[in-house]
Amino acid sequence: MRSSYKEEDVTLLLKDITGLVKPQSTAEREKLIQSGRHYCEMLPIEYVPSEAYMEAYREALVRYGSVMAEAVWTLGERILQRRGSKVTLVSLARAGIPIGILLKHCLERRCQHKIPHYAVSIIRGKCIDHNAMRYILERHRAEDVLFVDGWIGKGAILGELARCIRAYPGVSPQLAVVADPAGMTKLCGTREDILIPSSCLNSTVSGLISRTFLRDDIIGPMDFHGAVYYGELAGADLSYAFLDAIEREFPDEAVLAAAGSDGRVGDKRNGAEGQVKFPKGDTGLEEVKEIAAHFSIDDINLIKPGIGETTRVLLRRVPWKVLIGEQWQSDHALAHIRRLAFEKGVEIVPYPLRHYKACGLIRKMTDI
Repeated sequence: MRSSYKEEDVTLLLKDITGLVKPQSTAEREKLIQSGRHYCEMLPIEYVPSEAYMEAYREALVRYGSVMAEAVWTLGERILQRRGSKVTLVSLARAGIPIGILLKHCLERRCQHKIPHYAVSIIRGKCIDHNAMRYILERHRAEDVLFVDGWIGKGAILGELARCIRAYPGVSPQLAVVADPAGMTKLCGTREDILIPSSCLNSTVSGLISRTFLRDDIIGPMDFHGAVYYGELAGADLSYAFLDAIEREFPDEAVLAAAGSDGRVGDKRNGAEGQVKFPKGDTGLEEVKEIAAHFSIDDINLIKPGIGETTRVLLRRVPWKVLIGEQWQSDHALAHIRRLAFEKGVEIVPYPLRHYKACGLIRKMTDI
């Protein structure tokens, strides 16, 4: 699979399907998805951001790059504590790939040895790419595999992962993420719904590859899941500019030297399991169910909680409303969401969110 990432940073276990699939408009895809067609059988036309939106992205990177870097570093520390340094990182394409590269670099700086890193496709309702898993397990120990993603919204992919991995004895379904406002994994950098700047853009911050694709007329039984390479966007590629900006915020060599042989520098921000605490049983999924009841939504797949998921709704789906937590109305971390909502004419509704700063609601196409 072609990408703008360096080969030493990630091995993409994906089939290059460039030119084989005609992208479809957002409205066309949404109608097909809500009529029963699976999202993995189609590809969207890539959103071309306005200059005002790109300015919001650049501001987000400057303002919140250090927050994300600290969460990545904290996640690296928790991996060392719970799993040790003998890990094989397996990022979930595509949002997990830049996170996996950052984690790889973070762990390699601490441990002074190479960390294998792969990217595989997992698709809700279709399982993980079994050919990719077989490829990895032929080369690495099952107990070393560690799955990586950017964030957890309401936990749909986490549930998919747990279901699929039962086929692989010794492989843990645990998911390492930068942000887990849903409260569903111990391997997180923070429980806060922080802005992960890479969520603001699509392929131009993800190695110029599309989201993953699975349709049996193009993906054969022995193929990896597919993806498209957007070589025509090379002039707008920010993949390494993003990675470099985050890594500049990692601790310097003096801090690392003081950390000792295990590379641990302490968790200044988030405590043992993350800074934000909720009563037992009060998960992100429970909050999503409450939102569904409040807005009379009968399909929770139309509710996408968290900054990253809300951004995806505005970039890829047909949005109905954007909920912003009452205490976060002026938060700079949501500037790109407010910009996108303005450009697309989407109503922003103040709402008493607990786990999340924002939540995107997808329009039910039968209501149009």
